[in-house]
Amino acid sequence: MSDVSRLSLASNSPTATPRLQLLVLSNGHGEDVIAVRILQALLQQANPPDIYALPLVGEGRAYENLNIPLIGAVRTMPSGGFIYMDGRQLARDVRGGLVQLTWSQIQAVRRWVSSQKKLGNNNAILAVGDIVPLLFAFVSGANYAFVGTAKSEYYVRDEVGVLPRKSKAARWENFSGSIYHPWERWLMSRRRCRAVFPRDGLTTQTLKNWPIPAFDVGNPMMDGLEPKVSPQLFYMANARYQEMDRPLVITLLPGSRPPEAYQNWQIIMTGVSALMGSFQERDTFLPNSGSVIFLGAIASGLDLNILAQTVQSQGWRPHADLPLPLQDSNALIFKQRNAYLILTQQSYNECLHWGDVAIAMAGTATEQFIGLGKPAIAIPGKGPQYNPGFAEAQSRLLGLSLILVEEPAQVAQVVRSLFTNPDSLHIIRENGVRRMGKPGAARRIAECLLEKFGNW
Repeated sequence: MSDVSRLSLASNSPTATPRLQLLVLSNGHGEDVIAVRILQALLQQANPPDIYALPLVGEGRAYENLNIPLIGAVRTMPSGGFIYMDGRQLARDVRGGLVQLTWSQIQAVRRWVSSQKKLGNNNAILAVGDIVPLLFAFVSGANYAFVGTAKSEYYVRDEVGVLPRKSKAARWENFSGSIYHPWERWLMSRRRCRAVFPRDGLTTQTLKNWPIPAFDVGNPMMDGLEPKVSPQLFYMANARYQEMDRPLVITLLPGSRPPEAYQNWQIIMTGVSALMGSFQERDTFLPNSGSVIFLGAIASGLDLNILAQTVQSQGWRPHADLPLPLQDSNALIFKQRNAYLILTQQSYNECLHWGDVAIAMAGTATEQFIGLGKPAIAIPGKGPQYNPGFAEAQSRLLGLSLILVEEPAQVAQVVRSLFTNPDSLHIIRENGVRRMGKPGAARRIAECLLEKFGNW
């Protein structure tokens, strides 16, 4: 049965259901993933709602994996959702039918709300992302909540004050005293908006300067990152002493979107080669073991063979045995002198937890790595996502935990500086956890949603 048929049957039902009917709106792949984490937590509650979804960007594969019906048309636009990066991307999307798709989606949301009201059902909307799903929720006429994933006060300020900016146009971002503009705050302060979940404590604190029901519950991006294999399995007995002798682990994050990720990988491997060269110096900063492991966290949509060609072109040779207890029989392993390089598509969480530092050209993955209290070195690419503008904005969001370099060769110098100044690593750890929040946000959001919407 199609999603539309299922919804039609529901609208013809003669009796109301006591369960909350929840429609989720999101506008991007990352937003879909965050929404699904919240929905999984909702479904674990004692009286979960009936859930529907409408991804406003892309095809909503994350919802399909949870068997959540979609209420309207979905389509992947040429920009892939990165229209804010480049006006030309927006023009391509308009030519690709963006206006018609948007109008049909607004109509679908209104029809869903209307059908639920006719049935006498308790219904609400959860908007995840930026002003677009928030605006959709407002025009629907239903009660709604908002999970703000796109904006943070850290883009324009920190706990001390407003960040210095080179561009005069940058003042526009904070012209009204918040990263959220007056029209966005207006949508969040309406009576039908029952809860707003900003991505960090600083943003929550700022929004409370207005009559906005903002709750500081953490960031769902940090949920679901527990490794299958505990980091303690690095070491057996005498772990305290083996910690001093374990290898240095460097996580590689090239992003997930082809062909950009392949170009990013070439840049990252240039940085790896520079780092390998620095290990041969007499005053090397490597641990007592003298060995290093590079962990490539590779998205499922990328071709490992293409990445492997770049690896082998820089002197790495295939190797048979995994130097770490990864649960990935398809991982590709390479060795060069006393270093290993592993490409895995099944051990993402382990790559985040086991890494001491990351060389990163990714969005979400970089933020999650830093949220675990670790430093990342970023090299701006050519985009469309991880370009200089995106990297600079991400460095403001993440503060001193993200170190930007202009050239891959500078990676070696930064790694040396980090691991010869242990005090800086302690400060970086505290900064990352504060800016990204502790795990458990999805459950806390789910509980709050049921409290705000569950009662008739």
